Amino acid sequence: MSTRTEPYGLGRSVGAVVAGFMATAQLSTSSRYWMLAVAATAAVLLSATRPLHAEQFEKTKTVGGTAVHYKVVLPNGYDPATAYPAILALGGGPQTMNTVDGVLSRNFRAEAEKRGYIVVAPAAPDGQLFFEDGARIFPEFLKMILADYKIQDNKFHIAGPSNGGIASMHVAAANPQYFLSVTAFPGYMWRPSAAKLQAISNMCVFMYVGELDQYRWHDEMKAEAEFLRARGTVARYTVEKGQPHRLETLAGTNAVRLFDGFEETKKGCSK
Repeated sequence: MSTRTEPYGLGRSVGAVVAGFMATAQLSTSSRYWMLAVAATAAVLLSATRPLHAEQFEKTKTVGGTAVHYKVVLPNGYDPATAYPAILALGGGPQTMNTVDGVLSRNFRAEAEKRGYIVVAPAAPDGQLFFEDGARIFPEFLKMILADYKIQDNKFHIAGPSNGGIASMHVAAANPQYFLSVTAFPGYMWRPSAAKLQAISNMCVFMYVGELDQYRWHDEMKAEAEFLRARGTVARYTVEKGQPHRLETLAGTNAVRLFDGFEETKKGCSK
């Protein structure tokens, strides 16, 4: 099943121009030739000035006998011959397709379309979270995506909120060769160990938590960021003032901050 954004119209359509030309059938031959030239020119101009809009697709792949449902957002003016930066986006909560829709609309789609990123957002297979048994689809799922799209350096940024942040840390640590950065907003390493944190130490790590958030987010995230920084990693722990668990400071137009982090990886992820 595919979901496409429809291109905007621009003034009168080509069909309207041609219809107008046909209404001049009673004109002289030279006049009709002139009108045909105008119609052809209008068609070219409309094609040239019409924005190339992004597309979002819902797809399914079978990985090791397991059906994986996911969505892909392609950037404006997508060209399959061009290599793009890419994000593996993981939803929070139960990590269903509903949460996929939520994380794409809140945090990723608009800015990815504008900046020229591909976003791939899978739902947890069989309802098994990505920091638990759902992680079994990696790295095979990533290899399939790399076969479908040209991804810069064959590596992804991985990011997500809450359970998506925990899963991002977990999946990145288990498959470090596929990732440039990991962003949790919030999130921490599932069942942390020095070995798992060391596995992501060559990536840029961005961690955000609401000032009013509870549970173990603050202490665990801060400790992990300090561990990584001590090893020379570009690792940031940011407390979002006045924010609860669900961070509005990284949603909507504020999602530019997430993408600024992705862009920062171009400068390197070691101090």
